[in-house]
Amino acid sequence: MSGKGETVSGIVGYVGKKDSLQLLFDGLTRLEYRGYDSSGIAFKNGSGIEVYKTPGSLKDLQKMLPTPLPIITIGIGHTRWATHGAPSTANAHPHTVKGVSVVHNGIIENYRELRTELEAAGHVFSSQTDTEVVPQLIARYLDRGLPIDEAIQHAVAHLRGAYALGIIHEGTPETLFAVCNNSPLVIGIGADAQYLASDVPALLPYTRNFIHLEDGHMAVLRSSGVDLKHVDSREPLPLEGKIVTNNWTPAMAEKQGYDHFMLKEIYEQPQGVMDTLREWLDDTNRLMDEMGISGTIRDLRRLHIAACGTSYHAGLVGRYMIEKFVHLPVAVDIASEFRDMSPIIPKGTVLITITQSGETADTLAAQRVAKENGARTLTICNVVGSTTTREADSVLYTRAGLEIGVVSTKAFTAQLAALSLLGIALGAKKGKISDLEIRTLKPFLLDLPGLIRQALQTDEKVREIAKTLAGAKSMLYVGRGINYPVALEGALKMKELAYIHADGYPAGEIKHGPIALIEEGVPVVFLATIDGLHERILSNIEDVRARGGRIIVVTDSPAAFRNKADDMIVVPATHPALVPFVTIVPLQLLAYHVAVIKGCNVDQPRNLSKSITVEDKCHNTGCSYSRFCRTSIACAAITPDEKKSIAHKVVRLLHLSNWEQMSAASLLESSGQELGKAVHQEQASKGLSTCFVSPY
Repeated sequence: MSGKGETVSGIVGYVGKKDSLQLLFDGLTRLEYRGYDSSGIAFKNGSGIEVYKTPGSLKDLQKMLPTPLPIITIGIGHTRWATHGAPSTANAHPHTVKGVSVVHNGIIENYRELRTELEAAGHVFSSQTDTEVVPQLIARYLDRGLPIDEAIQHAVAHLRGAYALGIIHEGTPETLFAVCNNSPLVIGIGADAQYLASDVPALLPYTRNFIHLEDGHMAVLRSSGVDLKHVDSREPLPLEGKIVTNNWTPAMAEKQGYDHFMLKEIYEQPQGVMDTLREWLDDTNRLMDEMGISGTIRDLRRLHIAACGTSYHAGLVGRYMIEKFVHLPVAVDIASEFRDMSPIIPKGTVLITITQSGETADTLAAQRVAKENGARTLTICNVVGSTTTREADSVLYTRAGLEIGVVSTKAFTAQLAALSLLGIALGAKKGKISDLEIRTLKPFLLDLPGLIRQALQTDEKVREIAKTLAGAKSMLYVGRGINYPVALEGALKMKELAYIHADGYPAGEIKHGPIALIEEGVPVVFLATIDGLHERILSNIEDVRARGGRIIVVTDSPAAFRNKADDMIVVPATHPALVPFVTIVPLQLLAYHVAVIKGCNVDQPRNLSKSITVEDKCHNTGCSYSRFCRTSIACAAITPDEKKSIAHKVVRLLHLSNWEQMSAASLLESSGQELGKAVHQEQASKGLSTCFVSPY
């Protein structure tokens, strides 16, 4: 979800002294978790560039590759998640034009204009993609006699949008080029080989040393080493300080005996929580100092959390924790809504973004909006060197390790661990939580890994319940207080994995509509820990029982619900502020087992990808104000003459006295929906498209 690009597709590249075709293919297989609909490989064969690509799975690509595999020492590969043009051989990457082969993640926002210009100059396109303009542009500048690096420089200067590019050229011996802007790209450093990938896992078997390529930089990879340049000036950049060591091992990217990556990651949660806590638990003052917050803590008046999906649910739990420990107001927003609602950010506000990948589009955009409005920003993230961590004022890392399953599990509990640390540290610094209270709470935090392991022991019981839910059409998840966000997360897991309609509700809202959905046999999962609110949960259970609903209770006190539930899952008791660490585990397992029983693809559910970073953005040619367009019911390109014509239709209604002097963007923002409707009608009559809507 988006700086302004996407990390759904996968890129690999290699240049070195080893035979690399199998290496490229293996790298792509390690990126399958990102989701894809087509794939391809291009390599230099001594006389030119050879390309193999196809829609479908990597197995389909493997069948196309020559047998025996030729010995090659440079190549690029790609797995594509379609954004422009349907999955097809023509639209699959790499795209090759006149000896220039390119793989790309992202969106070239102005590709229509560029394509029109290039076609008018005689260039012939073979795909519907935005990507193909890149090799076409490079080829144009090569035809004018420029060397390859200058041709890339001139081509990139035309691009507007997000892109991570891997490029090989048949006329440039053993050299691989990489450029990125608002889309992540990592360079792997080897002794006699250099690597390129959109994500670290593709390269873990070969190196642990990486450069996270920065926006506006070009990397030139040869077997002997890597050179960095400014793409605009081609001035060299030092490597010093840019190479980071990643301690993930190749084994971390394997299933290690589990049937699925997701199940493995559910069982890795005790370690992820412990690793996140242990870094700071003994010295929360140092945490504040390292994040650079200590000096501004007296001015802190308000916290605002922005995140998406599972991270948003973690933020909701974090609100309960932080308000309890810090006694400060905390607002929590879905990041895509935050960025579009003209947020009010008073002085003394810290915006906290939460993102596993650090590349989530809407979360990045929210962070940027907050910074523009004067807020200090802090990001909670699992990936060192990712975009949110580079752009935020402060960073608190989770230590969940590599998460390969598309549906997030261990990142959630690691985020809760980070939020609990943050709450305690802020509370201590502001004098809202005493040393005695911290000493009392600390043993509960240290016990969490063991408590999560106990919660994992519900697996067999959960599996038996799951067998009875595979035929369910709809489910409800209900919780009160801090367990309400857990209900939301449990419902999300069931939707994502098992494709069952599931909704999470605060227990107090059951009578305000959802109870109408209850009929004989409808499963309702109640989160009912003994926390002072269980008496009211008992009342909700009786309401559902009276209407024939099937009651499944997750509780730390089985005696209180023994005669109330059809099924009961018992989790260990803990501090009331920490119960989500244990109540979420059986809900993750429940969704997993139901999905397995139904034969769903657990690690790569349909229509989902690991890091959604394609922005919901208007794709109309010439539209200059995407932020408003994105929230408007209609959007279109407006020429000056069209602007006046359309504005005539609404100016009297809107009482805009200076509309003739307004830009298209200002008119859209000032007149809002009414002008949006008129614009839509005008442009629709001309056959122009309206807003492109992402499936995410």
